[in-house]
Amino acid sequence: MPMPPQFRVYFAFFLFAMSTGALFARMPDLQASLGLNKAELGLTLIGMAIGTLISLTASSPLLVRLGTKVSLAISLLGIVALLSLIPLMPNARAVFCTLFCIGLLAGALEITLNVEIGRIEAQIGFGIMNRAHGCWSLGFFVTAITASVIRQAGISMQLHLHLVLGLVFVIAAIIIAGMKNAPVTAMADGEKAPHFALPTLGLLPLCLIGTSAFLIEGAGIDWSAIYMDDVFDVSPLVSGSGLTLFAFFMALARLLVDPIVDRYGPRRVALVLLATAALGIAMVWLAPNATVALAGFALMGGGCSAVYPMAVTAAAQRSDRPAVVNVAALGQMAFVVFFLAPPLLGFVAEAWGIRNAYLVCLPLILGSIFASRALSATTTVGREAVVA
Repeated sequence: MPMPPQFRVYFAFFLFAMSTGALFARMPDLQASLGLNKAELGLTLIGMAIGTLISLTASSPLLVRLGTKVSLAISLLGIVALLSLIPLMPNARAVFCTLFCIGLLAGALEITLNVEIGRIEAQIGFGIMNRAHGCWSLGFFVTAITASVIRQAGISMQLHLHLVLGLVFVIAAIIIAGMKNAPVTAMADGEKAPHFALPTLGLLPLCLIGTSAFLIEGAGIDWSAIYMDDVFDVSPLVSGSGLTLFAFFMALARLLVDPIVDRYGPRRVALVLLATAALGIAMVWLAPNATVALAGFALMGGGCSAVYPMAVTAAAQRSDRPAVVNVAALGQMAFVVFFLAPPLLGFVAEAWGIRNAYLVCLPLILGSIFASRALSATTTVGREAVVA
């Protein structure tokens, strides 16, 4: 199937989100089937965070040797296959172990996709990072809206996940089969990638920015359905609408934001988005009714949309280490927070209520606003004006 190289990566992002999003959309059903409270559910889900941390820290040298196509086949297809086993798990321990293995593959997939997008950007000469991550958000939106309808119809979690994941597996195999690796950017003479991708001092501000975006994303994706169920006792269709709106506005912003970033620069755009996310969190925290809460989830999705992709681009453009290592180090911090969000927010929700759990995000957002100076203030328009 002939297509531009970036479209295969777009599909991979989309399918990754479709598969993981199908599970997150059925989180209330998983909680009920395992008989867990919020804290116990969060502790079970931490298995993915542990696996991701290990993978993002140590897998870069192996991924470099395997190449994008092989790494993508192992990680994406492996994630889909393992997710299909979760509805069959007899207890929380088995789910924890399965999620740990999924986390190992998810970390490798995160590095693989982001580095490949960076190489394709260098090859084609224009930015596509936000669009690629927009396809990830679009996948979550599609799986969220379909899951809401499926839950309302009373279809079981097992049947739902097996149908969706079976379709995703077939499409992913077709997409990967025709893939060709983008040219690797040459490293400086004598430069070797370290075996462990740890953040440097200069990378820490970008890690903080990416971490805040992923904490918001985890709060919106993992707990929105349970929040709507517990706080407002709404129907399955309405309870899933929080995730649907969150994913829709995240996808919309990511797909449209690249020209805005080119015009106004990453720093200004990030400040506006972070402020928008903070407003959304406040609305969810104080929501008097379901409508206000849903509007808050929409603002949270739009607000955290392009913050992480801009941090990834900034990390990949740093010249202190190979792009694969800087991207892995950034992803290590951000994705661990994304997967740690369920247990962290679960413990807070169990102790102080699920409304107050969303306040955990605000300190990191404020820190990210101060750290946004690590993003470039340069605009494409400004560069063109200087050249002219």
